[in-house]
Amino acid sequence: MHAWMDGHLLPDATAPAVPVTDHGFTVGDGVFEAVKVVDGRAFALDRHLERLERSAAGLGLPPVDVDAVRRGVDAVLAAEHLPLGRLRITFTGGPAPLGSGRGDADPTLVVVADAMGPAAPTTRVATVPWPRNERGALAGLKTTSYAENVVALAEARRRGATEAVFANLAGHLCEGTGSNVFYVVDGELRTPTLASGCLAGVTRALVLEWCGGREVDEPIGVVERATEVFLVSTTRDVQAVSHWDDRELPAPGPVTAEAARVWRRREPELLGR
Repeated sequence: MHAWMDGHLLPDATAPAVPVTDHGFTVGDGVFEAVKVVDGRAFALDRHLERLERSAAGLGLPPVDVDAVRRGVDAVLAAEHLPLGRLRITFTGGPAPLGSGRGDADPTLVVVADAMGPAAPTTRVATVPWPRNERGALAGLKTTSYAENVVALAEARRRGATEAVFANLAGHLCEGTGSNVFYVVDGELRTPTLASGCLAGVTRALVLEWCGGREVDEPIGVVERATEVFLVSTTRDVQAVSHWDDRELPAPGPVTAEAARVWRRREPELLGR
């Protein structure tokens, strides 16, 4: 693992570096991106940085210095060649008083690179009882306030699944803790709209561009009619769902298999970009 913070490559990525008063640490006042690394090159970095800027603006943080982020990315990727890895870019409100109010210090910017293994070809998902708030202040933003996801994922794992899936307040299918959901009904590939409160996933957008599909908001019970389901994310790419709660599904079904083939063929187009 290698880490860069506020302009400097750290000699020890695991040593103390962020002040205990950092607002990202104390109250989760920060945004982040997870970026796949293939053969030492970041995948779809431009798209991830655009979303980082949108998330920071939505949270009311100062503008992101994108050039500084790129310098951090270059520094950590140059420190060690990663055949397969992940970048974590974190941007927080910086040191602040111990409360919800922000201080006047500069924001904190951290870039970390680490190796990761390939995702499993299939996964199990569990529906959790807590809804996403599609009308909340953080809806659609990739913030460091992830405790809700931690609780949901722990419940899914308790039930033998590797991902938890939420409905929103309207009862519509929304998203996973760190993934977007695609499903097939009547031969049509579908995924929830961004109005559902789900994250505007980079992988989600590319699957829609490369494979097609219809964005639609439907009650979460629609998955009972689905003939295939797959999850997409930076670390999963296109991952077939073999079980949704107690229901077994083809994994992969033909639509999922084709989406995975298209992904593998087109992924090199966005390496280093």
